[in-house]
Amino acid sequence: MNGRGLDRDGTIAREGALDRVPTVFVPVVDAARTHIAETFDSVRLHSAYLYGSIPRGTATPGVSDLDLQLALHDEPAEADRADAKAIEAALDHAFPQIDGVGILLTSTHVLLSDTERYDAGFFIACLCTPLLGPDLAEQLPRYCPTPLLARETNGDLALVLPRWRTKAAEATTDADRRTLSRLVARRIVRTGFTLIMPRWGGWTSDLGKSAELFGRYYAERAEQMCIAASIGRAPSLNPAVLAMLIDDLGTWLAAEYTAVHGEKDPRP
Repeated sequence: MNGRGLDRDGTIAREGALDRVPTVFVPVVDAARTHIAETFDSVRLHSAYLYGSIPRGTATPGVSDLDLQLALHDEPAEADRADAKAIEAALDHAFPQIDGVGILLTSTHVLLSDTERYDAGFFIACLCTPLLGPDLAEQLPRYCPTPLLARETNGDLALVLPRWRTKAAEATTDADRRTLSRLVARRIVRTGFTLIMPRWGGWTSDLGKSAELFGRYYAERAEQMCIAASIGRAPSLNPAVLAMLIDDLGTWLAAEYTAVHGEKDPRP
């Protein structure tokens, strides 16, 4: 893998691996594997994956969260979601080195569909690290940092902004505000990076590097994007910061993204 996150053939390299998990997080990953295997049998579960800073080897104890993707044979049901919530709670309670657990549930039909080829499919093939079961990446193509990939990964920010505004207005606790500010900030930084990704010609999921690269192309918004990267790592309780991310930087970014890459294809 070169300095732009690409393999020798110019395609985006898979960014995580189990042997990159920092030692302090190994017990967390082992416990996650055990909980998933004991809770979801082979009738329901096709495969499980890690993603985020832990498999990338950049996680910070007490700050980073544990991110998991479960690929199910069928569409997720209420029982699946309840079981995932129970695993999240158990892991978060047992390990102080993580600050929260998130489990995504998606069917293999969706992950391998033509509609999701350059979004959820890319996510599995390049951003997820196999934890349990057969690897769906073997059924997916290799990906390049193209405008098509940019459009299909983050070309729907304009649709997300109204939901964020509603959640911001409804946030009543510090926990709500921390969760929302981190979610918003991370999405803003990822969208800012994929906006310039085809011009830069590579891939990174690192928030700080993403903001720095974005600033090379949009200097007038560089300071705001650096703030977003900081909030993505250490969430803020300041309503003014969240308003800046959603109503100023986010609104501008959505319009610029549509102008440069177009809108993401509609989803059902």
